[in-house]
Amino acid sequence: MGVVTEGVKHSMNPFDEIAIEEAVRLKEKKMAKEIIAVSCGPKQCQETIRTALAMGADRGIHVEMSADEFEASNPLQISKILAKLAKEEDINLIILGKQAIDGDYNQTGQMTAAQLDWPQGTFASEVTPENDKLKVVREVDGGLETIHIATPAVVTADLRLNEPRYATLPNIMKAKKKPIATKTPADLGVDITPSVETLSVEDPPVRDAGQKVENVDELISKLKESGVI
Repeated sequence: MGVVTEGVKHSMNPFDEIAIEEAVRLKEKKMAKEIIAVSCGPKQCQETIRTALAMGADRGIHVEMSADEFEASNPLQISKILAKLAKEEDINLIILGKQAIDGDYNQTGQMTAAQLDWPQGTFASEVTPENDKLKVVREVDGGLETIHIATPAVVTADLRLNEPRYATLPNIMKAKKKPIATKTPADLGVDITPSVETLSVEDPPVRDAGQKVENVDELISKLKESGVI
């Protein structure tokens, strides 16, 4: 049971758009050499990767899974895939959206950092490289928290990190020529056998209608009758 995707055009999660934009900005400042866009799922995911390439990513990796396999997957499995790719590609920074807007899990970034044993800067509203470290301003319940983390690291983008650019027509055309490698979870040695089984999905029980009373005395009488007092 999940979001119905049949016949729906795939598009990039807004928080991941922000993550791609931040990576492109780092490259424009000569603080990154290459941007690799990664997506896991059925063939339609390549549309999303092409969007990232049009925004400025250099190449893409599509970890192909059937629609049913992806539907049954969870953040732990995706984090294992990202961790394997990080090691294969010898990268030093993973930037991803803080959460997806379908499952709303908000777990993949944290789990990826745990898989790699890397520091993490989640809910980032500002990312500033400082020598071999990152200054990350995080959005927390009480306001803003500033941390410094060593690289390699994992950063998850929050809404106020930046405003993603629109892909221009020339860049959309260039994106069609940029390479997208295709891999499978098996290629990466990741087991995607579902670890969670949904037994049933049901509506919450309907609450009984309440009763109106005319005054306090009637309220007290009703509470006595029901055994509350």
